[in-house]
Amino acid sequence: MIMTIDVGNTNITVGVFRGDEVVSNFRITTKMPRTSDEYGMLLSNLLEQNSISHDDIEDAIIASVVPNVMHSLEGAIIKYFSIRPIIVEPGTKTGIRVVTENPRQIGADRIVDAAAAYELYGGPVLVLDFGTATTYDLVDKDGAFVSGVTAPGIRISAKALWEDAAKLPEIEIRKPASILAKETISSMQAGLVYGQIGQTEYIIRHMIDEANMGEVKVVATGGLGRIIANETTMIDVYDPNLTLKGMNLIYKKQNRKSGKIK
Repeated sequence: MIMTIDVGNTNITVGVFRGDEVVSNFRITTKMPRTSDEYGMLLSNLLEQNSISHDDIEDAIIASVVPNVMHSLEGAIIKYFSIRPIIVEPGTKTGIRVVTENPRQIGADRIVDAAAAYELYGGPVLVLDFGTATTYDLVDKDGAFVSGVTAPGIRISAKALWEDAAKLPEIEIRKPASILAKETISSMQAGLVYGQIGQTEYIIRHMIDEANMGEVKVVATGGLGRIIANETTMIDVYDPNLTLKGMNLIYKKQNRKSGKIK
């Protein structure tokens, strides 16, 4: 089995693959400082709770946008699983060519999403990831990452509302019964959700129009992506495991049978 680890700004998402099948996946909070022993024990326990022995893990791959957790996390994989993990970074074979002005500025998660969407759904493809930030990345028919847009994520927008406006409460992010809100909570929910839908449709429309690539498939992922995908016809596919699938696909391109330390 292969363990894929996506280190995001909010959560660390772990997937376990047997071939192309996602056997299990779970999340860990990113922002809590942890030692390598804490990561090792946490991963081992969570795998065990999902009926997976840590001895079943043959190899691991990590994509991270949070550098300060990498020393402890990589150390945990080495110490507790006897595996030296693959780190997705510039030079890693991904199947995607980055042709932007500064390729090294593109986050590993975005490259992984682009690789997965292109291989699974073909190109040209526009990849949306509704995470801490909402990102829109365009891949052409030949697998070149040609453009990306970065916008505040819906949680960032929500947090700004209740932290910077004294009388606005912390709320659940969900679509209200009507956009014609009649009280504070549903008015905030309407602004957040419908505002994100409007932003999403506008950016998709203009990126596709300006790219002039003809028909472009739109693929979305990310924790809150389902809320938005359900409310617009401009998203063709919502794939909650796109990033994990991308790491599994990238792992297969590395031509190594196992990262076990002998």
